[in-house]
Formats: sequence, C-alpha cells, structure tokens
Amino acid sequence: MKPTYLMDDIQWQQLIQNVADHFNDVTIKRGFQYFKQGKVKEFVMPDADHIAAVVDGSELYEVDLHLSAFAASRCTCPVHTNCKHMIAVLLNYANEQERSVHALVNAHSASFTRLATQSDVRTVPPSRSNLSPDHKETTRNALSKTASKIPDMPISEWHDLFDQCIALNRVNTQNSQYVQSALASIYALKPPLSPGMQQLYGLHAHLRVLEKLVPQSPMPGYPSHTYMGYYTQIAADELKEAIERDFESPLGLTDEPMQEARMAETLAYLRRKMLTESRNGTYFSDAYYQFWLHWVHPERQDSSIYTEELQHLQAAEEDLGTTLARLPWMLARSWMHIYQFQDNEAWVLLQEAERAFPLKISSNQLLLFLQALRKAEDWARLKDGLQHIGPLLHSHRDDHLQDYIHDWDLVLQHLPDAEQDMWDTLVGMLPFAGGMYEEALLAHEKWRSWIDYQLSIRSEPLSFRVSVLQPIEKNAPELLLPFYHQAVERYVLEKNRASYKAAVKLLKRLFKLYKKMKQESRWDLFFTAFTSRHSRLRALQEELRKGKLLS
Repeated sequence: MKPTYLMDDIQWQQLIQNVADHFNDVTIKRGFQYFKQGKVKEFVMPDADHIAAVVDGSELYEVDLHLSAFAASRCTCPVHTNCKHMIAVLLNYANEQERSVHALVNAHSASFTRLATQSDVRTVPPSRSNLSPDHKETTRNALSKTASKIPDMPISEWHDLFDQCIALNRVNTQNSQYVQSALASIYALKPPLSPGMQQLYGLHAHLRVLEKLVPQSPMPGYPSHTYMGYYTQIAADELKEAIERDFESPLGLTDEPMQEARMAETLAYLRRKMLTESRNGTYFSDAYYQFWLHWVHPERQDSSIYTEELQHLQAAEEDLGTTLARLPWMLARSWMHIYQFQDNEAWVLLQEAERAFPLKISSNQLLLFLQALRKAEDWARLKDGLQHIGPLLHSHRDDHLQDYIHDWDLVLQHLPDAEQDMWDTLVGMLPFAGGMYEEALLAHEKWRSWIDYQLSIRSEPLSFRVSVLQPIEKNAPELLLPFYHQAVERYVLEKNRASYKAAVKLLKRLFKLYKKMKQESRWDLFFTAFTSRHSRLRALQEELRKGKLLS
C-alpha cells in the first residue's frame, strides 16, 4: 500500500539534515535496532507534516513528530525528545516512502558532506558508455561468449569481464542507480554455475562494483581522509550490506578443480584491498574478516592456512611500502594470531595498534575478535579476550557495549568463578562504560554497589523509571535512604520552585520507605529537623503543604 503523503527529494534531504542535527549516533543506532525488531506498532499520518506513532520500548510510548518543526516533536518516554523511539518512527517513515533507511542511519556522514548535490559525487569516465547502440550490442554478444567460459576462468579474468560490463552502463554518476545498473549488467552475463561458484560470483560482483566507489589509499603510510560524495557513500554502504548478506549462507563447497585456487585468489584480493584502503571506512577490511569468519575458518581444521596468511601479511610491509595502511595490517595480524591460539601475541599487537592509532579502531573490529572466540566456544579464551578488549572500547561509549556484556553473560554461564574478573574489568572501564556497568549491577542484583555508584556520580533519583528502583525497594529498601536524602538536600540548595517540587516528590517517597521499614519514628525526627532548618524558605513550605506533608 502506497503512503498517502509522498515526500519529494528536497523534503527527503531536509529530513536527513534534521536527523543529523537532532540525534547523536548512539541514539540513531539504537533506534535502528528498534526499527529492525518491528517495535513501531502503530503509525499514522494525519497530514503531510505530522506523524503519530506508538513504539514498544520498556512500555508503549507515544511519539508525536512534526517534520517541519522538529523542536516541537515529543515522545512519552523519559527522554521526551530526540530519543531512539523517534528514530525508529522516522526509519519506518523512510521505509514506507521507499527511501533509503541506511541514508538516515548514516545521517551524520551525510551531513558532513553538506547533503552533497550531484556536482559533488565522483563520476566514471564515459569510456564505452558513448558507444553507438549497434556497437554496444556487438560488445555485449562478445562479452556473453566470454562469460560462458567463467567456470574455467580465474577470478582476475572475472574482474576484467565485470569491468567491461560496467563500462557499458548509461549511468555514470556513482550513486545507487549506478550500482544497480552495474550489477544488472554483470548478472545478465552469468552462465549456469554450481552453488559454490554462484556464491563466489555474487560476492565478486559486489566487491568489484564497490571498488569503483571507494577510493584507495593515495598517500604514503596510513592516509588522510579521502571523502566520498554523499550519494556515493550511500551506495557504498548499501553494497557493504549486500556483501554481509553474501556471507550469511555457508559456502557451498564442491570438488571443482579450481575451487581451492579461487578461494586463495579471493583471499589475496581482499587482503590487498584491505591493506591499501583509505580511512573512508572499513569496507574491504570488514569483507576480509567476514570471509575468514564464515567461509574459511568453519571448513579448515589445520592451522597451516593461518600461518601462511600471517606470512603474507608480514611480507606486505615490504611489498606495499609506503602505500600500506598500517592499522588494518596490524589488526589482521592480530586476528591471525587468535586463530593460531597465540592469544598473548594477538593482545600485544592489538594494544600496539591502539597506541599507534588512538581512537581509530572501530567497535565492530574489536568485537570481531570476541565473535571468533565465541564461535569456538572456548570460554576461558573468551574471558581473556573480554578482559583485553573491554578497555579498548573507550572511544565508543554505549555503541555495541550490549554485545560486549552479552559475551560476559555467556562466559559466566560456563565459568561462574569468572564473575569477579567481570566486575574488575567493568570497573576498569569506568566512566565510559557507566551505563553498561549499572545495568550489569542491576541484572546481578548488586543493589549496594549500584547505590554506591549512583552516590559517587551524584545521580538524580527522579531520573530513573520506577521499574528500575522497585527491585531495590523490595529487596533492600534501606539502601535507598541515603540516595534520596542526599538528592533532597541538593534540590533544596538550588532554591527555586522547580527544585522544591522535586524535593517534595522525593520526601514523599522517603516517607513511604520509612513506613515500609516500620521506622516512622525515624521519619518524624528527620522531618521535624528538616522543616525547622528550612522554615524561612516560604516557597518550600508552600510545596510541602501542597504535597500534604505539612498541615
């Protein structure tokens, strides 16, 4: 069913800019998870500017969005505005409008290039695209004849064929349409292939088109940024997702004589592209790791292939010289040490990479190490990996930290004695991992430690949902007393009407706590002293009477 109100290109670009202006990356990624999980339960557009929706979060939240007045948009969640629930609704809106969800998820990358117009995207040299229709048809026939020999051709010749197909495209501007046209030309020539070869064919089609979009390292050593145009980056990100899907299915292995050679050639191609990739992104690096994780490692029981790969990586320093991208090179070597059970060497190299390139290692790359150990179900090694990887996540805030703590939960299921190691590691990751630390304390019912942490960072009790504090109130209500008392005194010291109202709200909670603990006499002593001490604050006295704490 088509949406009632259709946005035009100008409105779409404005929406991307609004998302970049109003939401941070962590919120966008969390909202993307909500969208993927189908948590947008209701979605209506009363008019072209207004969206009303319901999102299933900790409870059902109502989202009210005004597309041309973002500041007026609201959500009934505790954050109220610029929250993950709003992002989930906006992504649902983009999806209904048949716009690229990925463009909104990457709104900050898009806004860096100032919502580039067609003039800022790189274009492909016209080459064969200007050939006459007859000449093009003759060329296609010749390419089809060559393509029939693909089962007997090495990968390098596949790439030559793909390049000739791409050169025939009418679309020269590097955007999503260019990618679709290029892939259509390549797939049109594909002859009947075995399942495994068909998977390789699809992977290399995606990789070769991606290579046309992503600039390689032009500078000596590890390069400075080489920025892609806005539409080019969207197309590259969509191709990256397609490559990830290529690896979702296990490779269909066959006894074809060239199968092993094609795998080796694929690996050599990915290695070289990774080691010469610019800082634009980790497109080929990610493909390299996914290739190992899903298509190589599950099928290879001997360690010789990892030893050989490490040798290739070590030789690359001399082979590539100043064009070597050193960070991907160091990470790949560390990865190979993990596969060879040389964990100490892996962690030393990883720490060297962090020192050489501070804040440059992505959380995705770090968590891939843990993914490899998790797939091996070697819980002692995974625990060791978590202890080494955790401190390196300091530049990523809450991004992907849920995956990290999930791995700790797995370890504790199999190694209960490792719990203290987990707490020591999490404490060492403070303050950047504060949110994850708090959630872990609550999940493990460490009520006192949770309260001590909140007191140390001067948290506001009223900022927490009732559902967070209820288990503590039920199991250890006395722990909440200093938490509430300190906050009440801070509110009163602010000496304004809003803070007095907040103080009264907490005082009412304190009264219920003392009553629940059957210590009403302690409450009476405290409250008498409190009202006497602040008797000159008339506004506070008024709020106490409104709250029916004073007669």
